[in-house]
Amino acid sequence: MKTIATCVEEILISQPFLEDALNRNILNYSALSEELKGPISKMLRKPVKSGAIMMALRRYSPPKEMANKIKLNKVLQNLGDITVRSNLSDYTFRNSATLIHSHLKMLEVIKKQNHLFYTFTRGVHESNVLITTSLKEQIEESYKKENCTTFKEHLSAITIGLPKENTKIAGLYYQFFKRLAWEGIALYEVVSTTNEFTILVEDDVVDKAFSAIKGLKNRE
Repeated sequence: MKTIATCVEEILISQPFLEDALNRNILNYSALSEELKGPISKMLRKPVKSGAIMMALRRYSPPKEMANKIKLNKVLQNLGDITVRSNLSDYTFRNSATLIHSHLKMLEVIKKQNHLFYTFTRGVHESNVLITTSLKEQIEESYKKENCTTFKEHLSAITIGLPKENTKIAGLYYQFFKRLAWEGIALYEVVSTTNEFTILVEDDVVDKAFSAIKGLKNRE
């Protein structure tokens, strides 16, 4: 049977920004209670009082919040180097029987150029190539038989080194996405390996994005 407390929990879990603001004590409980009175009344199919909602909000505590928060803060403080690479271009190709051969041609071009940035990600229906813009002619030659659906230049990549225990921590990537969203920074692309996390943004917001990520590492 649903109660006001379970309704409050359901709403907060579905709106992580709201839950985060509540946990940081930067919300007006009275105003939020009034805001939630309508939705909770519909969920319970009966009128509810804002005072009861306010009490449920003050008592709300996410499961395992403190234990995971301590682990999460430790991981964030132990983030590795944050590297910025600029002058990048992004290509999206339709998957085809010849796409992997085009990829191999490009690998032959760059195999002795360790300073270059190049990633290849294959999805279900399309594949993505992120590469240093100076190789535009080479990549367009290597992939000339492929169907390029999207091309974007003037991009920068921010790569964050992650501690080995990152795969055991719930909500780690959410911290990056949340911080960037709070700053109004749109992500063009995301690339991840086990111990590295790379975000791709437009050049004009890379400094702001770097500061936001660095702020996570340096937070208390």
